[in-house]
Amino acid sequence: MIAPREPSGTPWLLWQLADSAFPAGGYAHSGGLEAAVQQGEVAGAAGLHAYARAMLGQAGRASLPYVNAAHAEPERLPEWDRHCHVFLTNHVANRASRGQGRTLLAAFEKSFPNSGVQEVAKTFRAHKLHAHYAPMQGALLRVLEVPPRQAQELCLFLTLRGTLSAAVRLGVVGPFQAQQIQKDLAPELDAVLERCADLHAGCVAQTAPLADLWQATHDRLYSRLFQA
Repeated sequence: MIAPREPSGTPWLLWQLADSAFPAGGYAHSGGLEAAVQQGEVAGAAGLHAYARAMLGQAGRASLPYVNAAHAEPERLPEWDRHCHVFLTNHVANRASRGQGRTLLAAFEKSFPNSGVQEVAKTFRAHKLHAHYAPMQGALLRVLEVPPRQAQELCLFLTLRGTLSAAVRLGVVGPFQAQQIQKDLAPELDAVLERCADLHAGCVAQTAPLADLWQATHDRLYSRLFQA
């Protein structure tokens, strides 16, 4: 007789949201990696490892606080959205954040048409929000009852996966090397989460200024695979 299995403790929804098949729009953006590669600042596995590590640190200090704030108080989404808009002074990063946030909202509206998601969409339209990605992500995960810790883990995981996926498409590394780097950076995911899990919107900071500068040059690249 087969014994009943214990619940895994991981909502199946989390796997769905982490799946590359979920149409959240992240694959249209490289997080500044394309510009850094074209300018010779990132090359090979070692360069990508360092860049991805910097992106995780940046996500912990510049994205996670907004995810936390909007998850804790989704009714204050307009405030967090305005705060994020002022913080993102890099016009390319600002545009990418707005584009990803609106795509994320559209994906949630069409995939999970419940009252909570519709309320976030109503707030977006009523207040004419910029719809920045991090606060939008926090608010939407809250209304779908994703626990705070798992919302934070998803934010950091998607940052790392997006960077490595972009690197593969840019030819910086192959898919197997990217998987090796992702595994090697697992302790960094834990470290960033440990440092930044309790940060709020008032604690945002820019920790990767060079990557920010490289991303700001994206529109001037001769040829572009990504939007940002």
